[in-house]
Amino acid sequence: MNASGIAQIKQYCNSLTAYSRRKSIEVNIGDVPLGGQNPIRVQSMTTIDTMDTLGSVEQTIRMVEAGCEYVRITAPSIKEAQNLEEIKKELRKRGYKVPLVADIHFTPNAAELAARIVEKVRINPGNYADKKRFEQIDYTEDSYQAELERIRQKFTPLVKICKEYGTAMRIGTNHGSLSDRILSRYGDTPLGMVESALEFLRICQDLDYHQIVLSMKASNPQVMVQAYRLLVQKLDEEGMRPYPLHLGVTEAGDGEDGRIKSAVGISTLLEDGLGDTVRVSLTEEPEAEAPVAAMMVNRYKQRINHAAIAEINHYPIDPFSYTRRKTKEVVNFGAHQVPRVIADFSEIEINDYKDLKAIGHFYLPELDKWKMNDQGADYIYSGARAIPFMLPNGLKEIINYDTWLSHEDKINKLPLFESVDAFMSSGEKHTQLNFVQANWEELSHITAIKDYTNVVLMLSTANEHTMPALRRTFVDLMNNGIDFPVVIVRKYVNMDEDHFRVYAATDAGGLFVDGLGDGVMIALTTSVQKAQQLKDANLANKTAFGILQATRTRMSKTEYISCPSCGRTLFDLQETTAMIRKRTDHLKGVKIGIMGCIVNGPGEMADADYGYVGSGPGRITLYRSKDVVKRNVPSAQAVDELINLIKEDGNWLEPEAVEAE
Repeated sequence: MNASGIAQIKQYCNSLTAYSRRKSIEVNIGDVPLGGQNPIRVQSMTTIDTMDTLGSVEQTIRMVEAGCEYVRITAPSIKEAQNLEEIKKELRKRGYKVPLVADIHFTPNAAELAARIVEKVRINPGNYADKKRFEQIDYTEDSYQAELERIRQKFTPLVKICKEYGTAMRIGTNHGSLSDRILSRYGDTPLGMVESALEFLRICQDLDYHQIVLSMKASNPQVMVQAYRLLVQKLDEEGMRPYPLHLGVTEAGDGEDGRIKSAVGISTLLEDGLGDTVRVSLTEEPEAEAPVAAMMVNRYKQRINHAAIAEINHYPIDPFSYTRRKTKEVVNFGAHQVPRVIADFSEIEINDYKDLKAIGHFYLPELDKWKMNDQGADYIYSGARAIPFMLPNGLKEIINYDTWLSHEDKINKLPLFESVDAFMSSGEKHTQLNFVQANWEELSHITAIKDYTNVVLMLSTANEHTMPALRRTFVDLMNNGIDFPVVIVRKYVNMDEDHFRVYAATDAGGLFVDGLGDGVMIALTTSVQKAQQLKDANLANKTAFGILQATRTRMSKTEYISCPSCGRTLFDLQETTAMIRKRTDHLKGVKIGIMGCIVNGPGEMADADYGYVGSGPGRITLYRSKDVVKRNVPSAQAVDELINLIKEDGNWLEPEAVEAE
């Protein structure tokens, strides 16, 4: 980053500390305008076959009643594009005026027809005028310009139709479906994603068409965040209008993983004031998506009332690429160590081996030994009460300093100091590892202990604008040469599971995306009853590991990159995803893409190690990364063939014979 760091940052957001939404131009989409002074909109996409008119209408109505303000429907060919007219007529007849969006891939003629019918069309610049063959091509400047002219000729008719009919357009880049031309020049990078959209946007500007929304989606939240930031900066650099942004993480998956991954990507950008509409992509029924998107969006309605945070004058972080903050190594925190997970049991009385099952540590009495799963917590904070039995080797205990001071085992137990001042005034400290509570206002105190080599900071804030408040502290630490490892600490009270996952993934995940954080301790408190406390602890532990997985900072489980299903899907995605997960969820760190059709095939799962892609009714194509390995595999055999492929590569592990009870 150049010396004028803050000037560069303000090209992608108004402020890093005060919530301030980016002011975009207003785009008219039916009766629901987007951008400008309008609220952040929520949308989703149907999964019914577009030729099923009544099915599409009924599903659209369920989506609207769940909170969708726009509904997208796939139009892969002329016949589906034409049927959008029947769907729209039936919706209007039933009194629903929700704007419809036609989703287009590969077929300009379908886009040109749909633009005359619906309120908005979405085109993917990676495959609107290009066919992907995964070829590396060496372009001369003249040959590259010739390609751009070819795109102009294919794309111009759609732009003119949109102008004539008052139809809006989303130019939606997907990380996994960049054209061979873009990949040959820019590589598989956020810059390549941005340039892919700008090529089409420049044509729109030349034709004086501006009813445009932009998106930069990826299944990797790091890449997605960087691409959106870079897009905003490039728009400013080229003097283009501030077009509204559609935010989304592609193929986020289902259940808790889908919610966490979506929140890490989408809400990191919302925190910086970016985004005008949100779509959460879950491998679930589409009406389940809007409430999750609303959780993210609604959090910012009162954000203007947060406690003031001083502005950042020098930003030492490159917002367009990932670099982890450099720290000293303290035992197994910081430096090259993966971020650590600390379970907060300070309000839970631990008196039985079984209590630790909630955080991934299982005692097997018949064998008299401990077992830890891939999401076993690294540390447990027990507060004022030390655990009364010997812990497994993979788990270390943290207790309050006063308790530690009177405890007979001052080596295996680790002290937590309530403040920097308490640490400074203490007479006795642990020789290797001391945890010190700090908050974002205490920089001058932290500076006083910067030369210690056995300190890990436990960083928290009471500010509602949590992520920026903690980010401000990280920036101050970096600018003052303070290189302690830092654990991000957050506690949530009386919150349902989905809100907890979304909020925690925002507050902590947004920091890890930028390389900030060496550990995490998040807690949820909903009851004083022991059984519920343990359930809350289990949820918090899984969420912590999920955040680290989503930010690609610690891979602890199999990752599934599964599309949310649409009218193009050639098999039951939810059932198939569950079946594949059941057979493979013990393969730590392996990434498996599960795509309903070839449109969402080798492109959208570009980040996967293996791919399971619908290629026809009852037929599956299997991929190793981007390469086809087997075509037209009968679906009844496809999961077994996928497992055989994983075995061939030496990446298969048999599930352990002994399961912890």
